[in-house]
Amino acid sequence: MTMDIEQTSIDGVLIITARKFPDDRGFFAPVFRSADLEAAGVTHGWVQENQSLSLRKGTIRGLHFQKSPFAQAKLVRVVRGAVLDVCVDIRPGSATFGQHVSVELTADNMRQVYVPSGFAHGFCTIEDHTEVLYKVSTDWSPSHEAGLLWSDPELAIAWPVSAEDVTIVSRDASWPPLAALCR
Repeated sequence: MTMDIEQTSIDGVLIITARKFPDDRGFFAPVFRSADLEAAGVTHGWVQENQSLSLRKGTIRGLHFQKSPFAQAKLVRVVRGAVLDVCVDIRPGSATFGQHVSVELTADNMRQVYVPSGFAHGFCTIEDHTEVLYKVSTDWSPSHEAGLLWSDPELAIAWPVSAEDVTIVSRDASWPPLAALCR
């Protein structure tokens, strides 16, 4: 196995750390290996890979998800900078519904997070000029796109930025709270 894979406090969300193999040139690290992921129960394929650049520390992207039948799993990593990555369980009937996992992903720590479908996902940059790369399991469908309010008090997410200092687009600032999913 070329990656260390650990289960988080919420079933299905995994932290994956690539092993670095250093030499005089720098290092080599296999950051994606389907056999390692399959051994951890991740058996679907990936249909697209996306990259985002956030110029300012304190930028929040999320909390996003897609509704069925276009629900997406994601494999997220940082290639420059650092983020606090957040996965919120929105699976109906889940014992951990509404709970979240937060993990710091940096270009240096080589950590990734596997976000299963049925989770709202987002992140906050903790460094300027942060680039995030993520794979998705299904195609994007604008009519199935949805989200949760990043600052919903019910979620109790300890974001590393105050509401006054956050950089966020209006769409992400106006998603409904978790309670709206329960209706």
